[in-house]
Parts: sequence; structure tokens; C-alpha cells
Amino acid sequence: MKKILFLFALLVTISACNDDILDIPPKDRIAEDAVWSDENLIKAYHNALYQNSIEHGFKIHMQSKATDEAYCSIAWDLGNVARRTMNPDNITSAATNHWTGGGNIYYWGTAFQAIRKINVFLEKMEGDAIAIQNKARLVAEAKFLRAFIYFNLIERFGGAPIVTEVYDLGEEVSFKRSSFDEVAAFIETELLAAIPDLANKYASTDSNFGRATKDACNALLSRLMLYAASPLFNTTNDKTRWQKAATYAEQVMKSDYILEPNYSQVFNQPSGAPNNEMIFVRSFSATNSHQAPMHNLNRRYGAYGGWWASNGPTQNLVDDYDMTNGEPPFIYPGGVKTVNPASGYDPQNPYANRDPRFEATIIHDGSEYRGDIFEMWVSPDGSKWGFDSYKQSGDNPRSNYVLKKFMPESNIPLSWQQPYTNPWIIFRLGETYLNYAEAKFELGDEATCREYISKVRARVGMPAIPASVTGAELRRRLYNERRIELAFEEHRYWDVRRWKISDVAESGIIYGMDIVKDAAGKKNYVLNQLLDRGKFDPKFNLLPIETNEILRNPELEQTQGY
Repeated sequence: MKKILFLFALLVTISACNDDILDIPPKDRIAEDAVWSDENLIKAYHNALYQNSIEHGFKIHMQSKATDEAYCSIAWDLGNVARRTMNPDNITSAATNHWTGGGNIYYWGTAFQAIRKINVFLEKMEGDAIAIQNKARLVAEAKFLRAFIYFNLIERFGGAPIVTEVYDLGEEVSFKRSSFDEVAAFIETELLAAIPDLANKYASTDSNFGRATKDACNALLSRLMLYAASPLFNTTNDKTRWQKAATYAEQVMKSDYILEPNYSQVFNQPSGAPNNEMIFVRSFSATNSHQAPMHNLNRRYGAYGGWWASNGPTQNLVDDYDMTNGEPPFIYPGGVKTVNPASGYDPQNPYANRDPRFEATIIHDGSEYRGDIFEMWVSPDGSKWGFDSYKQSGDNPRSNYVLKKFMPESNIPLSWQQPYTNPWIIFRLGETYLNYAEAKFELGDEATCREYISKVRARVGMPAIPASVTGAELRRRLYNERRIELAFEEHRYWDVRRWKISDVAESGIIYGMDIVKDAAGKKNYVLNQLLDRGKFDPKFNLLPIETNEILRNPELEQTQGY
């Protein structure tokens, strides 16, 4: 593409004025020369790169709304993605810089703004003109951040221009969209170059936690190669990519991370709390906090249920939590959903004896949270209902489920005035184990695959995957384990696409559960059809680039199908 950057200046000339009047330093910003001549300002600039580069998921719209994890009740903004009415003209309503956060779906403009700031830093650090403490480490961190941004670009768009230089206003430049493989190779090269100058890791209690480390680089490399090896991006089934995904995961696993024993507390403890499962996070503080609990809890606490009650977990997700005996509640003989007779699942007591991660992730009718018992029921004639029913408030999700993962324990107040600081986790050991399991499965090592899935399940007391589970069934269990373990952590949208299973996972109906309670107190559980998404079009495996960007840059190729 050709991009002309114009600098407009208003030149006002007054014959009697002194030329020095135009030399007044700007009052609203620090002059650029001052930044690069002051070590403290350089480090402040570098710290700001993290804020610009690392998005978090605790925004008004969580990414779950664009998946089958949650019922997105709105037809605008992120609803365009959930309903697949997105196109180049409306995709910016799901942008990271949209006032709702856009579910961190559309990332083009935000990404290249951040890349430019990183490129400025890296350009200034070249040579010996600037000498500051820990210069090599700061440069390596900047390279990690740029690599992280580029990974986010290629998982969304499949390819993007590789920009490593800084261009001045008025300068004519030509960019072309590099392929997925070209950008992936660039990311790998950048990360391998950064690793020698980074710390191995930081404890979660360390003030440096949240900075790039060797382990963060290897975690990103493992995820990168997992995506590069997956069917969407690996049309020749190049096995060396799976091997790289496994090798980089092994590098992470050499460090002394553990699966924290309490699954809930991995996600709901404040930044700075001990947690040896987290590898890399976006941290928060009292002065830089988020409001995820008030965005996502229901009206009982004065919260918004995801805003417009649009982040209620779905029955689709609930049905995929195993029973405590290790069996899935449903099987699909001939493609027909049927209760698994070996599971012990009771459709009229559907929440009993489920994988403990279900109770840790989802509030349902009869759940207890902070001493409150939730009531989502409605009477048969609809004249009476529980306090947490959708009939009580438009801020109670229509699916009759409420998000519990990430929500604070009872010692933390629930209030719009309360600053919440639990970190947004980017990489953690649980994901690394599942990356490793998937890579090993694809390399033919099913025993190791079962071993690492079982390690993740053991944390919550779930049975191991038996040796009798092999082949296609093991793949199904592997995919489902990621769905459950990583729910609401911004993996599902990308996983089903890279696996190329969106024709199933992203097609058809989103369900909720209606609980009908009669006068005697007996409850009847009835599936409720909330949204028919129709048939999935493969073009939605990748995102379009916004129309204005294409118009500004006519040589920029639009994503195929748009």
C-alpha cells in the first residue's frame, strides 16, 4: 500500500513580530528531545509501551460474548461478531479502542499505533548515543511486546505488514501485507533474539511481575507454534511446527511453576498476591484498576450482567462440563445428542456432581455466592419469579446463568467505587500443559497427551483420562479440556477457528436454561433457544480490515471473502 502522511501547519506571519515567538516549548507535552536525554523519562516511555501493547479482557464487552461461551443479547457493537453480521464497514464496533473494549476482537489500528511507539523506542536505543541502566533488557522487552502484538494480528487477520522502521509525517511509504508464515517467522526470530537479555521469571509478588521474561517468550512461542501448526494455518500438516510447539512448552515447564491447588483463586486474587501458576499478566493497581465484577455480576449486586445482560454463560458451555466420575454427560451417537448412561447425569438435577470447575466458573439457580442463594426460577404461568430471574431485571442474563470466574471473594466489597486489581492472565501453566498435550497428540504421542490433560484435571480432583481413550475420542476430550479449563480467558474464539471446527462449534443454536418451579416447589428444567446463528461461513475464520483503512491504502489486500 502507499500511504502519504500529511503535516498541516498554519503559518501566521506578522511583519513586526520577533521570530523567537515561535520558539516557545509546547505546554501540553514533553518535547521529544527532552524524553531521550533523560533516563527517567526514557523509562517512563518504556513503561507506557506495556500499557499500549498489552490489552486485557476486563472490559465492558468480554470476548466470550463473541463465542458459544456466553449469550450476547445485543445485536450491535460486539453483537455484530456474535451474530456474524460483521463486515468491513462495521468491524470497528468490535475494536479494542471502542468505548466498550470491543471484546478485544478488532485490533488493527490499535496494534499499529503501539508498534510505531515501540519502533521509536528501538530506533532511539540503537548505537551508543543513549546509555541507560538495563538498556539491553529494556530493548529485549520492547521486542517481546512487538512480537506479542504481531501474534495478535496474525491470529485475527492471518497476515499483516511487518513494520520495523519509523516513518515521518509527509514521508511516502509502501507497505504490503506479509503472509501468516512470514510474520510467524519474524515473531520467532524477534523472541529468540530477546531471550538472552531477559530475566528468567519474576515472582507474582515482585514489582517487576508483568514485564517480559524468558518464560513469557517461550510461552508465546509455544502458543505461536501451536497456531502455526493448526489446520487453519498449516495446510500441508507440517509436523515440525507441532514439534516446535512442544519444545517451547518444555522450556516453560523447566521453570518451577505449579498448578495452584485452588482453581478459583488463580483468577480472583489481587495483583501482587502469591500465585506460581501465572507466567505473564496484565497487572492492575488501586489507581489503575478495572470493574469486571460490576460489569458481569447480575442485578442482585447492582451490576449489569455483562451490560445489557449480554455475558450470561450458555447452556452449550454448561453441557460440556464432565461429571465427577470423569464421564461426559452427553454422547452423540450418529450425531444425535443423548444422555450418556455411564455418566449418572440427571436432566432434572442437572447441576449435581459436575466437574468442580463448573461451580468455580458459573453461577446457576441454587448456587451460593457470598452467602446468597441464587434464584432464577419462574412459575408455570409466569406470574412469579426468583430474585435473579430475567423477569426481575433486564440486568439478569436471559440464559439464567451468571459469570463467577474472576469474581471476588466475600472479603472484597462489590461496588462501582471499589477498585478491582486481580490481574488479567496472558500466559499460565495450565495453558502450557494443554498446548503440550495438543502438540504431543498431533505428533502421535497419545500417552503424553493423556498425561498432561490428566495433570490439569487432577488439580480439581477430576479423574484421569483412561488409556482406553484414543484417536478421535482423545482429540474430542483434548479440545473439550481447553474449553473448560480456559473458559472466558479469550481462547475459545481463536481455538475453534484454528482447529477449523467452527462449522460445528459456531453454527446452530445458543441455548439457555429455563427453571420452572411449581407451587409445590418442584423444579422443571427446560432448554430455551436464545439465538440461531445459522450456518458458519468459513470467511469468518479471519477478520476483515475496516473499509477506511483499505480506502486510505489501496494496495492493502482485504481479507479473503470480504
